[in-house]
Amino acid sequence: MFCSAGWKDSVRNISETREFVANLATRPLAEAMNQTSAALAYGVNEMDFAHLAAAPSRLVRPPRVADSPAALECRCVEVRALPTLDGAAAHTWMVIGEIVGVHIGAAFIVGNQFSTVAARPIARCGYRGDYAEVTDLFEMVRPKVP
Repeated sequence: MFCSAGWKDSVRNISETREFVANLATRPLAEAMNQTSAALAYGVNEMDFAHLAAAPSRLVRPPRVADSPAALECRCVEVRALPTLDGAAAHTWMVIGEIVGVHIGAAFIVGNQFSTVAARPIARCGYRGDYAEVTDLFEMVRPKVP
């Protein structure tokens, strides 16, 4: 699931094709990922604009980012317009997909698990363009109810 502030090309394309790929955004790909957010004319290929290499997907038509450590091939379940608290149009869209295919680079599998730290994912933290990079993990096991 992801949200879009405004009816952008991604939402339009997913609404028309009912397919998309969610690529893991990482620190090495951060600048190119940021370039894909440019307000390009409809029909301009964002991956070409950002100089990202495309790789074919197996189960959906859209390509995935070849250099991303992980990508999820998805089929669209729903595209929903989200309202404001008072019910007015917010011009924000929520896209929900079902994962039908997974790509994980072999270099990012450690002990039969995906190594999040090795992949160096980034997270949008708001404001004009603040991001964080995952460089450390800690574990917390859910408590058992007595």
